[in-house]
Amino acid sequence: MPNQLANRIRRARRRKGMTQAELAALLKVSRSAVGNWESPTGIMPCTTRMITIALVTDVSFEWLATGRTGLEAVPASPPPAGMELVDDPHERRLLVGYRTSRAATRKLVLQIVEGQRASPL
Repeated sequence: MPNQLANRIRRARRRKGMTQAELAALLKVSRSAVGNWESPTGIMPCTTRMITIALVTDVSFEWLATGRTGLEAVPASPPPAGMELVDDPHERRLLVGYRTSRAATRKLVLQIVEGQRASPL
């Protein structure tokens, strides 16, 4: 039910200490989109967006989507062949940030990692 999903999205966001605007910025959507997802009569985000919400709020996708299982993001099974498990929250945050950034930002990050450009830090 969308109402229960709305409550889980709100709970995940608040648990992470984020405002609707902060979550929206991470997801590259408007604050009102997040507000709509959290509204009892609002629209549901697509599956891809829900996966990203689960990643950035550190909750399990299954809990977010269905309310079943625990709230914490714990892999229930090994990752599919060829995929690496990322269990460090800082590494996961970097990966999600990279994947959701613009092409120019990704290019800059790769240049820094490959030593072609000095880190701005």
